[in-house]
Amino acid sequence: MSWELGDSTVLDVDSGNGRVIVKAAGPSNHHIAREITAYRGFTEGLARAGRASHLLHYDRDANILVTRHLEGSLVEGSGAESSPDTYYQAGELARVFHGQAERIDADWDADAVTKSVGWLDKKHRISPDRVTRLRQILADHRPEPRAVVPTHGDWQPRNWLIDAGVVKVIDFGRFAWRPAISDFDRLAVQQWRLDRELEDAFFSGYGFDPRVPEQRRMSAVHAAIGTAVWAFHVGDEPFERQGHRMIDEALALFDG
Repeated sequence: MSWELGDSTVLDVDSGNGRVIVKAAGPSNHHIAREITAYRGFTEGLARAGRASHLLHYDRDANILVTRHLEGSLVEGSGAESSPDTYYQAGELARVFHGQAERIDADWDADAVTKSVGWLDKKHRISPDRVTRLRQILADHRPEPRAVVPTHGDWQPRNWLIDAGVVKVIDFGRFAWRPAISDFDRLAVQQWRLDRELEDAFFSGYGFDPRVPEQRRMSAVHAAIGTAVWAFHVGDEPFERQGHRMIDEALALFDG
């Protein structure tokens, strides 16, 4: 079940303890450790409700984990991807996940700027005029302490399952403490831009829309830069094109 652009191995295993998922990676992979952290402290509520898997075994030093197999099929590419009910449920689940804890991080905002500058310092195919504009936005930004919560990091149909109409969540390999709005970035530039009803359904399930203009603009900039440069380095041209479109849309937020 490995993703061809990833650096981990994912196996669907029929074991003496039933069907399980085994994930393993080399020492340079940080996603396994993040996923272990998520399962160890933040997924139990979803798992008890049958909306996420249960962690069975893990070894941080070996960079390996084993979870119980979760029934369902991917939402991405299915009819459920265009169903408002899918997004209503996903909004409910996101609120449950985000609502487990909150803390103030004095450094997150500044660290995000530093990370984006670091991406721009790498080799990429972003046009020079856009790079100049992006660097100016990052330089002008005045970081502030931010409220951060447990976030999935890739909250979108590619990581949702649908099982008899019930939405479930998989792949916590990008888990981290971030502002809640960071979990909306992928949806905003993919499914929501094509159908506003899906966005409305999501926030109806979430309970409210926590996005404020300044944070929304900066979140879009960080996501766009990271997408365009990362995709270039792994050779994913369609995703790279999406990243370039995200840059144009993020810059437009500063012109609006």
